[in-house]
Amino acid sequence: MPFRRAVRMLTAAVLSVWTALAPASWPAAAESAPSASGASAVVFAYDRFGEDQNPSISIRLDQFEAHLNELTDGDYEVLPLPKILEALRNGKPLPDRTVAITIDEASRSAYAEAWPRLKAAGLPFTLFVATDAVDRGSPAHMTWAEIRQMAAAGVTIGALGTSTQSLVPRSPQEVAADLRRMSDRFQAELGRRPTLFAYPQGEYSLAVRQLVVDQGFVAAFGQQSGVLHGQADPWSLPRFVMNETYGSADRFELAANALPLPVSDLTPDDPLVTVNPPPLGFTIGEGVGDSSKLACFAAGQGRTALERIAEDRVEVRIKDAFPPGRARVNCTLPTSDGRWRWLGVQFLIPE
Repeated sequence: MPFRRAVRMLTAAVLSVWTALAPASWPAAAESAPSASGASAVVFAYDRFGEDQNPSISIRLDQFEAHLNELTDGDYEVLPLPKILEALRNGKPLPDRTVAITIDEASRSAYAEAWPRLKAAGLPFTLFVATDAVDRGSPAHMTWAEIRQMAAAGVTIGALGTSTQSLVPRSPQEVAADLRRMSDRFQAELGRRPTLFAYPQGEYSLAVRQLVVDQGFVAAFGQQSGVLHGQADPWSLPRFVMNETYGSADRFELAANALPLPVSDLTPDDPLVTVNPPPLGFTIGEGVGDSSKLACFAAGQGRTALERIAEDRVEVRIKDAFPPGRARVNCTLPTSDGRWRWLGVQFLIPE
């Protein structure tokens, strides 16, 4: 299959390109495992609001209001996403419990329900736009005039591709054309090309990541759980997804207080799985606390066995093969002050 061959051919190139680009973006990771100290931020991902018929991508309005109340009443600093990325890129400090809010797709409910509530709370956010639905005049989505209104009001506008469909199954030529067409629509309607990208459905492979880098995006986000920090790959950044099923006030507060679990030498390095179950392993960074309390959980399988290969090297023994589609592994580590360090990995299992 041409796409799978392209993935294998691009793997080595991706790693070399990341090394070359890192000094111009975020500081390149040291050869040793990164430290847990330094700036970090939690990014939340929403999609639709109050759409009871779409509970997998929509959040109830009472849930969303509870989240906003937590952010405004709690000890959090909600900042524009570009400001957070700039601080991480330049190695500058961020306040403890820094949070960013993102919304995918540019739905009608995001404009009618989320934006008024965010304005009333005085909270900045980023909107990732899928351009085709807007171009079609879909009644379930915003118009370009409304997106321009948001941009004029200070909302950060990023890109989600031309649609919400995954880029991974497409050929490299199709993905590149999709990204160019989407960027051209931003230029025509907003007067500038996007610099922030969210992978549709949170799905990417090394090949797709490289094409996003080539398009000139300075950062790209998935939908794996985790916390931004200075040693993270700028083109595979994590977000905590909020929907009706996983949008309880308790889960939101837990995620909002999360800390990074920095690792290096993560294997496999490509989210597109070629060996199932994937042989997940990583080297834990310094200063994370008592790493013997680390626990990892595989989707559909619960807690997994861990094997410590060296003092700081862990391999996750996933028992069963994942079914085709998305699969996640979350690893958490409690801290002495009752917070949790968090690392999420999302895999894509081919049909």
